Amino acid sequence: MSRPVPNPGILDIAPYTPGKSPVPEPGRKVFKLSANETPFGPSPQAIEAFKHVASHLEDYPEGTSRVLREAIGRSFGLDPNRIICGAGSDEILNLLAHTYLSRGDEAISTTHGFLVYPIATMANGAKNIVAPEKNLTADVDAILEAVTPRTKLVWLANPNNPTGTYLPFDEVKRLRAGLPSHVLLVLDAAYCDYVSRNDYEMGIELVATTENTVVTHTFSKIHGLAALRIGWMFGPEHIIDAVNRIRGPFNVSTPAMYAAVAAIEDTAHQAMSKQFTETWRNWLTEEIGKLGLKVTPSVANFVLIHFPTDRGKTADDADAFLTKRGLVLRALKNYGLPHSLRMTIGTEEANRLVVEALRDFVAGK
Repeated sequence: MSRPVPNPGILDIAPYTPGKSPVPEPGRKVFKLSANETPFGPSPQAIEAFKHVASHLEDYPEGTSRVLREAIGRSFGLDPNRIICGAGSDEILNLLAHTYLSRGDEAISTTHGFLVYPIATMANGAKNIVAPEKNLTADVDAILEAVTPRTKLVWLANPNNPTGTYLPFDEVKRLRAGLPSHVLLVLDAAYCDYVSRNDYEMGIELVATTENTVVTHTFSKIHGLAALRIGWMFGPEHIIDAVNRIRGPFNVSTPAMYAAVAAIEDTAHQAMSKQFTETWRNWLTEEIGKLGLKVTPSVANFVLIHFPTDRGKTADDADAFLTKRGLVLRALKNYGLPHSLRMTIGTEEANRLVVEALRDFVAGK
C-alpha cells in the first residue's frame, strides 16, 4: 500500500522525552522535580497581565512581539530591532536550524547537550556531530577539533542542561575566535539568570561585536512562564532578518507576550528566586555529598546526582525509591547519563524530603 513517506533521516531522530510527571495518589503529597520548573511560579504581576488580556482573545497578536522586544531591550540594554521572540526558545532553535542547515551540512553539539539540538539538526537533513566533554563540561578544544568544511553551526548551552556546568566567558570568546567566520555559534542561555560567577556572561557582548553569534533565552525558568511557551533571541540584524522571513506571523500569543513583559519588569521576584536557588543549591550539594553520593557542581536551578552501579543502589533503584515517596526526579538515560538523576531545586519542604529519602535509600531502609 502506498502512503506518504517522511524525508530521509526523520525516522532516525529519537523523539524528545520530557521529564515524567507525577501520578497523584490519595493521601500522598507529590513533588515534581523533573522539569526544572520554578517552585515560586510566575510573578503576580505576570498573572495579572495574563488575566487582563483574557477579554480580547478573539484578536490576533501583534505580529512582531513589539511590546515584548522593547521590554527586553530596556531590561538588557539592547536594540529591539535585533531581538526576535518565539514560542519558547525551542522554536527559535528550530528556526535557526531551518534557516542555516540543509542536507550535507554538519552541526556540533556536546556529549550531554540539550536534546533539542540534534533533533533540530537532523530534522533539516544535517548531521549532528558530538564533541566530547571534559568533566561533564563543554570542551572548547574538542569542539574546534570537530569542525570540518561541512560545519555550519555550533550549539552551546551555557549553563548546560542537564549537567549544570558552564564555560567562563573567556572560553566562549576563545571558541568564537577559533571557529570559521561562516559558522554560526548559538549560545543557549536558558539558565543564565541563576548564575552568580564573575567569569560568566550570557553572550550579549559577543553577539554585539560579531556577525556570526546569537544568544537565546527563555521565560520558562526563573520567570515561571513555561506553560505559555515564550522565548527570545538577540542576534545580528542579518540573522534576525533571515529568521523573520520563515517565522510564523503570530507565533507569540498576546497573553504570553504581556505576561512576559510584566515578568521581566518584576526584578524583585527574579532576585528572590535567584537567592533562594543559590542557598538551596549549596545546601543540597553539601547534604547529598555527605551521604556518599557525588553531585556535579551546578550554577543552574538543578543538581546532577550520581549513583553507583551496585545492585540495589543504582540510579534506577533510587528513582523508583524516590517516586514511591512522591519525589519525582529526572532519569537521564537519553542524555547518556544512565547512572545519574537530575533534581530540580524545589521548595524547602521538597528539598529536605529528597535528602531524607536519599539518606534512607543509601542506608538500605
